[in-house]
Amino acid sequence: MSLFDLKGRVAIVTGGNGGIGLGMARGLAQAGAAIAVVGRNLEKSKAAAAELDKLGVKTDVLEVDVTSESACRKMIDDTVARFGRLDILINNAGINIRKTPQELTLAEWRQVIDVNLTSIFVCSQAAYPAMQKAGGGKIINIGSMMSIFAAPFAPAYAASKGGVVQLTKSLATAWAKDNIQVNAVLPGWIDTALTQRARQEVSGLNSLVLMRTPAKRWGVPDDLAGVAVFLAAPASDFVTGASIPVDGGYAVQV
Repeated sequence: MSLFDLKGRVAIVTGGNGGIGLGMARGLAQAGAAIAVVGRNLEKSKAAAAELDKLGVKTDVLEVDVTSESACRKMIDDTVARFGRLDILINNAGINIRKTPQELTLAEWRQVIDVNLTSIFVCSQAAYPAMQKAGGGKIINIGSMMSIFAAPFAPAYAASKGGVVQLTKSLATAWAKDNIQVNAVLPGWIDTALTQRARQEVSGLNSLVLMRTPAKRWGVPDDLAGVAVFLAAPASDFVTGASIPVDGGYAVQV
């Protein structure tokens, strides 16, 4: 369907070498988009790009520190130089430091905020001229179910992901005139390396997730592929400023 056709489109996926980022990148590649895989682990990014290559799309690999403004701007410039344009930006890079508020240091707070929130501002701002030149674009920011509610072991993470939702709304309203749609995806408990560590650190987490999730399972990275394609494709041209939970119903349970 042309509504979901991404042939000829170019996407950057930060944190695209594993977990949710790679799941989204696979979805975009299956729809025909060229993918720039961005991550700090170059070998891991090369492996992810090799997987995407098998889907018949062009790929590139960029080693980027998303907390660096100059590195983020270079990421955009390098992608445009490689592919000639930029149509889609998925701001997925993120970290969590699981400590209670009284245990979290200021340096740790700043680290989480810089990676999870400030990088989205910097990358989006850097992408704006290229998308404006292309006549429009799609920015997909990755929030969390903790954009909606919090947990005692994630004060900085919850604050950063709440900020993602509000930043998404601001960018959406500012850039609608340029035909740039900006939306957020709020993943629930997805089975990745990060959440596998969470299960080791948070007692009873697995049972709690299964009990509270109406779908009665953890999500997998490929569960994010469909929403990524929708928000990157012409099908969502009149959708902007939205935050879409992908959590098996976890967030609607009280």
